[in-house]
Amino acid sequence: MSALPELDLSADVLTLTRALVDAPSVSGEEAALADAVEAALRALGGLEVERVGDTVLARTNLDRPTRVVLAGHLDTVPIADNVPSRLDGDRLYGCGTSDMKSGDAVILRLAARFGVPGAEPAHDVTFVLYDNEEVEAVKSGLGRAARERRGWLYGDLAVLLEPTDGEIEAGCQGTLRAVLEVPGRRAHSARSWLGVNAVHGAAGILTTLASYTAREVDIDGCRYREGLNAVRIEGGVAGNVIPDVCRVTVNFRYAPDRDPDAAEAHVREVFAEALAAGATLAVVDNAGGALPGLSEPAAAAFVAAVGRPPRAKLGWTDVARFAAFGIPAVNYGPGDPQLAHTREESVLVERLQPAEDALVAYLSTPPA
Repeated sequence: MSALPELDLSADVLTLTRALVDAPSVSGEEAALADAVEAALRALGGLEVERVGDTVLARTNLDRPTRVVLAGHLDTVPIADNVPSRLDGDRLYGCGTSDMKSGDAVILRLAARFGVPGAEPAHDVTFVLYDNEEVEAVKSGLGRAARERRGWLYGDLAVLLEPTDGEIEAGCQGTLRAVLEVPGRRAHSARSWLGVNAVHGAAGILTTLASYTAREVDIDGCRYREGLNAVRIEGGVAGNVIPDVCRVTVNFRYAPDRDPDAAEAHVREVFAEALAAGATLAVVDNAGGALPGLSEPAAAAFVAAVGRPPRAKLGWTDVARFAAFGIPAVNYGPGDPQLAHTREESVLVERLQPAEDALVAYLSTPPA
């Protein structure tokens, strides 16, 4: 991809959001946008800046007693004919408007305010803009930064500007993906009795899923709701062949009071009948969640500063990575999580400036 126009971090948050959305950055294709972000942050003159792959790290070094990490991912899911951005009434439409280039724009606006010579934030601030969040965890730019620049990610609080519609969402649920494989025996469809239809054999798995009752649990006043669903079915050879294998991919979103091992054990228990009948189950991805952690002083202070009651984060976010480092972390961003990854993805314009203002106020207030 050719170089992008320079990012103007002095522009208002709506204009900056549009500039980011209009720079396509599907997972694995973030380099041009990362280049533009890196150049803009270096030009501010008051930040130490490093690049790890297509992850850009920047921080103040003002010897403040506390440090706040602001993080957001640069990548989006594949574009669905919704780039460039489109402003229609009170909403900005486009891929990434909610998840999460509006949050990235807020981060960059804060960098422009606190990352220039002479700025006086009450906390030191680290800005993390990273690649490959929307794909499997092994590719995560934040994970790579944690391996290669761990010290850059430490702080007293991390705020992930993931879409929360202007609310504080605490912790996050874990996510497990597994493939159930049902065996059969291939035969000509004109003599189907000579074979064993693996697609038919998967019916019990789908029945189990349809009757599954999701657990709800309250943790620190936040209500998490689990879910177990089929997200893909693969099977079939040809129009005249009885299929000899069928694969059902399931996704289990689990509350943060379960660890990854407990989540896998639960899924195996749910499908015990299918496994006893000869199906196999292979876990292909299992990322643990994060407890709310709102009792930590830094997190409690942030909640008080924003002035909104926290709620549970039902999806998985990188707060889990920060929690694993022992760093309190919350989700707070202007995007709408219900519109993320959709063709109609958009963000309410009126959510943008309040998110920036709330973080300016928090970063300008000395810790108690």
